[in-house]
Amino acid sequence: MMPKRSSKKSPQDVNVLAASIVEEATKAGKDPLAVELGRRGGLKGGRARAVKLSQERRSEIAKRAAEARWSRLRRS
Repeated sequence: MMPKRSSKKSPQDVNVLAASIVEEATKAGKDPLAVELGRRGGLKGGRARAVKLSQERRSEIAKRAAEARWSRLRRS
């Protein structure tokens, strides 16, 4: 007599299996209150930081950011 086999197909790829496990574990979704709190903090953060920085320091940060963007474009 042959052994019974599961009718469910298990994924052959380990990454596919891991993704399905994570998806199943996180199905409940996000807590709307936590999402709102995070969003509120995120909306305040950039403006609050800009107010604390001097114009000179903001300009320095912007120049470094622009340089980083241009260096990526040059490499492509």
